[in-house]
Amino acid sequence: MELLENLFTNIAGWTRTLLSGWSVSYSMIELVILFLGIIAILGLIVLDALILVWLERKVVGFMQERPGPNRLGPAGFFQTIADTLKLLGKEDVVPRAADRWVFRLAAPMVFIPAIMLYAVIPFGKNMVPINLEVGLFYCFSIASLGTMSFLMAGWGSNNKYSLLGGMRTVAQMISYEIPLLLSVLGVVMIVGSLNMSEIVAAQQKVWFVLIQPVAFLIYFVAATAELNRGPFDLPEGEQELVAGVYTEFSGMRWALFFLAEYTNMIATAAIAVTLFFGGWHGPWLPSWMWFFLKVYVLVFMFMLVKWTFPRIRVDHLMHFGWKFLIPLSLANLLLTGVGIQIYRVMGG
Repeated sequence: MELLENLFTNIAGWTRTLLSGWSVSYSMIELVILFLGIIAILGLIVLDALILVWLERKVVGFMQERPGPNRLGPAGFFQTIADTLKLLGKEDVVPRAADRWVFRLAAPMVFIPAIMLYAVIPFGKNMVPINLEVGLFYCFSIASLGTMSFLMAGWGSNNKYSLLGGMRTVAQMISYEIPLLLSVLGVVMIVGSLNMSEIVAAQQKVWFVLIQPVAFLIYFVAATAELNRGPFDLPEGEQELVAGVYTEFSGMRWALFFLAEYTNMIATAAIAVTLFFGGWHGPWLPSWMWFFLKVYVLVFMFMLVKWTFPRIRVDHLMHFGWKFLIPLSLANLLLTGVGIQIYRVMGG
């Protein structure tokens, strides 16, 4: 068990020892370690996407009393690989009247911020790629960049349905970023730090979901809207907008949007685990196993919500965010501050 616990840190240590034996400079060694970490994260993202697409189809099949994928491979697991090969073979169509540079850059731009989120997430004990003192601030700063890529996709397509989908995305994501940020401030107030590792360390005895249950519920709802997943998938809205912001995209450009969705979903669940569910803390199993187990439980909850509730109207979505979630998150902050002061007065 100890070997599994230190598996990844040992690999990094062996790499440093090997490169030191070749008289490589310290800065170059750290650069190589960082590069290997990036490759590992990219591999994790691709593997997660393959698993989650298959898992979501099986979950939906179970909920709707359908078999789901069951032809290619064991339990249909190779169906996702077949779909990937199909998308790779599809023609990359760019509309004649599209703003070509904006259109071509939109899909990569939505994927890059999703990858950058993983840089500061503590995947296990001593397993954070970059231990920033303002790691939480970094996460939300990078996540906000995704809004621009959806606007680029809607505008660059030169399609009215796509433009409406893009504008919906901007309105939705900007609106729900506010309660999302306010929901995590209670945790920051309790810990007194924006460092992700310190937030995990503060939950060694009690998880913050027990202290901040309302904050977690706000985070979960707002994060669902930020991910553009049902019942908040209004940027796509096929009953109203054909496929919304995705209408003119084909092949791997189209696939990049959905790869970014799953990448963001894993990152969002990982941040929630870090903030509210004790991060990598847990008995018996290696810390990184506990972390990913908690992440996949939250991802399963995202899937249940998407395939349980019907899509809501866009005006209801905006009212719910501005008139309910934001006041509730502000009230939670007020109560958290009062609770902290009472705790200090009582000598805690």
